[in-house]
Amino acid sequence: MKNTKIKVGITHGDINGIGYEVIIKTLMDNRLFELCTPIIYGSPKVAAYHRKALNIDNFSLNNIKEAHEAHPKRANIINCVDENIKVELGKSTNTAGASAFQALESAVADLKKGAIDVLITAPINKKNIQSKDFEFPGHTEYLEAKLESGKSLMLLLSDKLRVGVVAGHVPISKVTEKITKEAILEKLEILNESLLKDFGIQKPKIAVLSLNPHAGDNGLIGTEEQEIIIPALDTAREKGIMALGPFPADGFFGSDDYTKFDAILAMYHDQGLAPFKALAFDSGVNFTAGLSVVRTSPAHGTAYSIAGTNVASEVSFREALYLALDVYKNRRMYKQISKDPLKPAENVKNVQ
Repeated sequence: MKNTKIKVGITHGDINGIGYEVIIKTLMDNRLFELCTPIIYGSPKVAAYHRKALNIDNFSLNNIKEAHEAHPKRANIINCVDENIKVELGKSTNTAGASAFQALESAVADLKKGAIDVLITAPINKKNIQSKDFEFPGHTEYLEAKLESGKSLMLLLSDKLRVGVVAGHVPISKVTEKITKEAILEKLEILNESLLKDFGIQKPKIAVLSLNPHAGDNGLIGTEEQEIIIPALDTAREKGIMALGPFPADGFFGSDDYTKFDAILAMYHDQGLAPFKALAFDSGVNFTAGLSVVRTSPAHGTAYSIAGTNVASEVSFREALYLALDVYKNRRMYKQISKDPLKPAENVKNVQ
């Protein structure tokens, strides 16, 4: 019988961090195999090293060479790196960066040809992964370029809130030049469409944060709100996007205002992600909205300081897996509804 379950590609990330720990802990729950078929892109040898370091005996991986060989009731792994690779827990090494890229490259190749359905990326070190083949600030920008499916949006979410950013992985000194009417509109359009298609939210309500303290105080502390953000929101609403603001970030997160919206668009990385991680660090998920494929990751990093100590929480990674499955199903449902719309009422015969 052909396996019709969702095939989940998982990249092992930085081999010296907590990637394998959170992957293994998540996949130890056999109930997951009723929902999906997981395929790790990494190294059986490195996985075994981490399993031993963590003193985990009751877990094994099914070694395969191609995604189509995946066992539907097992956690599968495809070797993507040199067999002689060296693990140095808690250290940033060039070898770890190279192996993270090799796994990512293999998984994305399979994703593009449909061998896997969704992608979950374990954390990488953004410095040691840099090479002539990877000259990007992070996963988001790499996937956007590699998949050639248009612009994307980094969206952090939990059961409490969803936060996207206009200026993502850019130095704070260059944030203001990234805040344009066009950029805000682009991100709002991606976010609005994602809320509709990926999350099934009808008429989503989006809060937009200001750039300056106190939303500029009518131009006293900056004019970006009046000259850029407010005109962008006016245009967005003309396009049918319910975008409100701009709201000063401190008061917005300090009160319960963030609970009244389906999503929040922050102007820059730390403005949105610092409060997000303060509210939902352990369970947060990073989702790349706007791509033609589904990609998620845990909201945390490599956590070198606790690598191999068996104290890392797998909650964020598990939530990333669940979200990938949900978004994949929601997209499929939305496509089906759009493909087979109900017949117009005037075509229905009057039986009265």
